[in-house]
Amino acid sequence: MFRVFGQLSWFFKEEWKRYTIAIILLIIVSFIDLMPARLLGLLVDDFQLGSLTLERGAMYAGILLLITFMSYGLTYIWMSKLFGGALVVERKLRSKFMNHLLRMDVPFYEKRKTGDLMAQGTNDLKAVSMTAGFGILTLVDSVVFMLIILGAMIILVDWKLTLAAVLPLPLIGIMISILGIQIHARFTKAQEAFGSLNGRVLESVAGMRVIRAFRKERQDENKFNSMSEDVYKRNLEVAKIESFFEPVVNIVVALSYVIGLGYGSYLVFAQQITLGQLITFNVYLGMMIWPMFAIGELINIMQRGGASLQRVNQTLSVDQAVKEPKQPVATEDSASILFDQLSFSYPTSELNQLEDLCLEIQSGETIGIVGKTGSGKSTLIKQLLKYYPSGKGVLTVGEQPIGKQTKSQVREKIGYVPQDHILFSKTVRENILFGHSNATDAELDEAIRISAFEQDLDFLPDGLDTLVGENGVSLSGGQKQRISIARALIANPPILILDDSLSAVDAKTEAKIVKMLREVREGQTTIITAHRMSAVEQADQIIVLDEGHKAELGTHKELMANQGWYYEQVQQQTRGMEQEVR
Repeated sequence: MFRVFGQLSWFFKEEWKRYTIAIILLIIVSFIDLMPARLLGLLVDDFQLGSLTLERGAMYAGILLLITFMSYGLTYIWMSKLFGGALVVERKLRSKFMNHLLRMDVPFYEKRKTGDLMAQGTNDLKAVSMTAGFGILTLVDSVVFMLIILGAMIILVDWKLTLAAVLPLPLIGIMISILGIQIHARFTKAQEAFGSLNGRVLESVAGMRVIRAFRKERQDENKFNSMSEDVYKRNLEVAKIESFFEPVVNIVVALSYVIGLGYGSYLVFAQQITLGQLITFNVYLGMMIWPMFAIGELINIMQRGGASLQRVNQTLSVDQAVKEPKQPVATEDSASILFDQLSFSYPTSELNQLEDLCLEIQSGETIGIVGKTGSGKSTLIKQLLKYYPSGKGVLTVGEQPIGKQTKSQVREKIGYVPQDHILFSKTVRENILFGHSNATDAELDEAIRISAFEQDLDFLPDGLDTLVGENGVSLSGGQKQRISIARALIANPPILILDDSLSAVDAKTEAKIVKMLREVREGQTTIITAHRMSAVEQADQIIVLDEGHKAELGTHKELMANQGWYYEQVQQQTRGMEQEVR
């Protein structure tokens, strides 16, 4: 049960001063809180004996007032230290969690749902935070404060009465052993259900246009209601187990009161204790209610925190699929690329997606990569970006093997425009400057010109300061593509990769962009994957892939002369364009 504290030992070592001060002050306040009950007992005894004077009563009142101010001041300090520590551990774990997500590569995200990761970064870390704050409080109160009260009852009242009154306490221990494991298991399932619900909400929001287009609003609503009901039922199962604690505590407290009053009254009549001591004893019994409840709260918090930390640690324990080299090599300024008999298959696949691929790209060349769907075009690009572990064969970038370079070394040479254009909920300007935050206005204007986005600025309500909305929802597909191209261009990378990034623009705009890229990127390498052959006509080399193999290689003229797959596609697309014109 207390394993969660061991897993957080690194944090307690870092913040040992904070927690030492908080626990010491909490214990001091526990002793101070015993004094009013003792004063009440002495007051009753003085009244019964007739020795209560005005001066003595004023002394009791003064002491009680002093105790109140001391308790208030010290409580403020220990609460700020203890619960401040809970916020610190939440911040540290959240930063650690986010940094881990930023380090992870593509295979990690292929196996995990975004909604579940969000649940871990929010609800689970909040449960861990509760463990480091309220959990420490309940631990001290359920153990130390209870022992202090028991010690006071033994020393200040009577040990026999104390022993009799605490006889029901083992009932709580029995309930802890029975219910603790169930809370852990059920809370884990509840958090998993919440993660799935998060994922469903994300999918619904992102796919709202499709849902409305196919009139699936009610179906999606019913699915959400079903998943929400599942989360409700799983949390209800947790609540049912938690609800067993309070009745047990009430039974234990009631039994303790019955024993205390009954046996205590007998001891008063037997003149073994005074009436004031009995009153003090019963006040102490009342004070034991919270420590008994704290035991139940402690188990609840420990099991919740343990289950949540276990889920978070499982994510944090996942290592990167693409390992960094222990001794990275320095690379040349050259933007040359070499594929030498490269073969690659995805971790979940038994077949090679690239097979004995050979391709040499010199610095300054423009390369076109075409092929039918599933031929390996995007897989080739992912190998260049080190998204997956290197396959068999040789792949060099900047005249050095890519396996001996860090991911940062490789990617700082590359400007990448992916097929799925991700834009942030910021302005057009901020989205473009994401590629180079310190770019000048001239560089920004140049990137916009090359990407042929100038013509669209007049139609945007605030020009470059127009908010694009969630993932560019207010823009067309072509506008999003050209903003993504401008974002990559503004960094002026030695290698620019356009992964089917001209599919949403018209043929005229496409030709304009390709022409400007060849003009301004002289001496730099450009790689264009496309389904429209017109996007690669001007390339220095065009490689045709077929099921991961190099089917054809040459210039546009050479491939047209070969009359292979490339020739057939050009003819077919040309006829299609002619029919559209008609």
